[in-house]
Amino acid sequence: MTRTINNPSSSNEFRIMRLLTAVLALACSTASLVSQESALTVQRIWGSSDFASDLVSVRWMPDGPYYTATEGAENGPRDLYRIDVRSGERDLLVLGADLVLPGQDEPITIERYQFSPDATKLLIFTSSVRVWRQKTKGEYYVWDFEARQLTPVSTAPGLQMFAKFSADGRLVGFVRDNNIFVTDLETGQETQLTHDGGEDIINGTSDWVYEEELGLRDAFRFSPDGRRVAFWRLDQTVIKPFYLIDETKLYPELIPVRYPKAGEQNSSVQIGVVEIATGETRWVDLGADDDIYVAGMDFAESSDEIWLTRLNRHQNRLDLMLADVHTGESRVIMSDTDSAWVDANKPIWFDDGRRFLFRSERDGRYQIFSFHRDGSRVRKLTAEEWDVTTIHGVDGRNRVYFTGVGEGPLQRHVYRVGSNGRGLRRLSEDPGTHSASFDPSFRYYIDTYSTAARPPVQILYRADGRRMRVIADNAELMAKIEALDLTPQEFMTVPGEEGTPLNAFIIKPPDFDPNRRYPLLMYVYGGPRSQTVRDAWGGDRYLWHQMLAQQGYLVASVDNRGTGWRGRDFTKQTYLNLGTLESADQIAAARHFASLPYVDGARIGIWGWSYGGYMSSLSLFKGQGIFRAAISVAPVTDWRLYDTIYTERFMRTPQENAEGYDRSAPLTYADRMEGRFLLVHGSGDDNVHMQNTTQLVERLENANKQFDLRIYPNKTHAIAGRTTRVNLYTQFTEWLNRNLRGMELVP
Repeated sequence: MTRTINNPSSSNEFRIMRLLTAVLALACSTASLVSQESALTVQRIWGSSDFASDLVSVRWMPDGPYYTATEGAENGPRDLYRIDVRSGERDLLVLGADLVLPGQDEPITIERYQFSPDATKLLIFTSSVRVWRQKTKGEYYVWDFEARQLTPVSTAPGLQMFAKFSADGRLVGFVRDNNIFVTDLETGQETQLTHDGGEDIINGTSDWVYEEELGLRDAFRFSPDGRRVAFWRLDQTVIKPFYLIDETKLYPELIPVRYPKAGEQNSSVQIGVVEIATGETRWVDLGADDDIYVAGMDFAESSDEIWLTRLNRHQNRLDLMLADVHTGESRVIMSDTDSAWVDANKPIWFDDGRRFLFRSERDGRYQIFSFHRDGSRVRKLTAEEWDVTTIHGVDGRNRVYFTGVGEGPLQRHVYRVGSNGRGLRRLSEDPGTHSASFDPSFRYYIDTYSTAARPPVQILYRADGRRMRVIADNAELMAKIEALDLTPQEFMTVPGEEGTPLNAFIIKPPDFDPNRRYPLLMYVYGGPRSQTVRDAWGGDRYLWHQMLAQQGYLVASVDNRGTGWRGRDFTKQTYLNLGTLESADQIAAARHFASLPYVDGARIGIWGWSYGGYMSSLSLFKGQGIFRAAISVAPVTDWRLYDTIYTERFMRTPQENAEGYDRSAPLTYADRMEGRFLLVHGSGDDNVHMQNTTQLVERLENANKQFDLRIYPNKTHAIAGRTTRVNLYTQFTEWLNRNLRGMELVP
């Protein structure tokens, strides 16, 4: 029997149909949403804030159990809060909108800040411009909490650098135009302490190579009594300029960078101590050898003596010296030597300056040693079969806090030991990577903790390891990561060229089938004491590797011989022959992977950046076809083209080690290239000059080798800015799909 429905909208059948339609639409919408949330793209990773972290940039206050943090827009007014460690209560210290100079309408922005020793004033840095890779130049202001008044540190023309309070809080010192100045905060009077700074002479800051390779930027120190300033003076007259070329203008502009190439002359260095009241300067006796580096310097828990670390040109001897600020007389109190090289470690003073700690690998592993002030050795505090990576400091009961690799080189943990060498204890518990920031009294610390699968979180602890509370849980980022349904990063060991077990990881596709064969991309850095294989969050690069896995790639990385935290001999066996053992290990690892049943041995690629770009090109050229494709970003192609401090630390000079330089140069092996090759460089790279790529291009062309080249005009070593990273990684992805995977895909 047939039934006619006169009013279908009121029928049960119609309502059921509408409900089913709605349910289906919701299901489709949800599926689409899930699909979008679980999909990684270059745009999401590099062109959006989807995976931004919510970690807090904290600074401990000099007095009391407090730390501070800023909130607000990055380029707008930022408020400063004080947080009580014990209760977590927050107090507003500075309202960003109040930071307005007299006669001005807009507030300044807090980019960096520092409290005066008595915490009554705040030194604020803003309006910075980028110099090389660091925001170092800008304008400084002092905020008086009681008067609620903002005052510029200087009203004279020119930007300032590295401003800081004197220990008594009366003065602020800073550098402008390579000279040192101090401003009296009570009178506002500005006094110039050095007068010969300019293009050739640098006072209170550093030249290019000191900044890049010794980490020295802020190069002046106030005495504890605030009466004098000790400072570096560098004379770079003999350093030839290397010219970067800006070709985006009608007529190209030459940009000079004073850059000492391996084997060339360095800046001459002096350490001066200037009396603020009189302007009189005394120069420290640095010894008869003037071809040296002064890697570190400060007042030695006294206003009458400074300590400094002197490195010889070969960097295989570091002398710790004490110098009298009144006479300039100096003496060596301790030396650290090695047949290869020593790192520029620094003393940590304790016990009111009567003793100091020093980290050394003189016994084969990086351990902590205790010395009297005169340099006589007291004891070795640690005697472990693993390396200490960082000494944090000493508390009021002479207990030493440090980070080390006691659970293996893939992890980092926080430890404590007595200054008598007893009571070693691990404070951090969860497996992974821990980074500690202690308060000045060493009663509390903030642990920034992550694993390969977990973005970093910040947790507050008491110094004995008792957990207090979470400061930043990164919950939003963690939820997004969980929604991606990523495959775990698997850790393993693989055999190197001589059978040495090497740490490695591999990421497999989400739908991994062990019966299929997949293309493999290896990521490499490989430089001295570096690591890519760690149980730590890898950020955007890790997400890009996971994106490739979602597209059907295997992604792996191997820490070759010469990398870090497996003892002195493992790291320093590459001395005088950079790249030789390292590339052999990468090639051996690729052969091992090719033997696995799920790896397509005909589709193995390798990529890296900087030292990793050097390694990827060298491995391709020497690999005899094991690599089908390689991406090399900003590579060194001949160590003669790189700087003095880094290169000579591991290779000595080209004059002493010409054969080693030849053996280590990708230029030497360019005519052996088999496979596809993508070479990428920024023309504004002041670190690894594009000269390296230009000379490699010439060698490849002369050998009639076909390759791909991508140049980024005026981009630095980072190759970043605006849409650059999206463009760059889109290029990487499409190039790999064509040359390694063998098909076109839109990322």
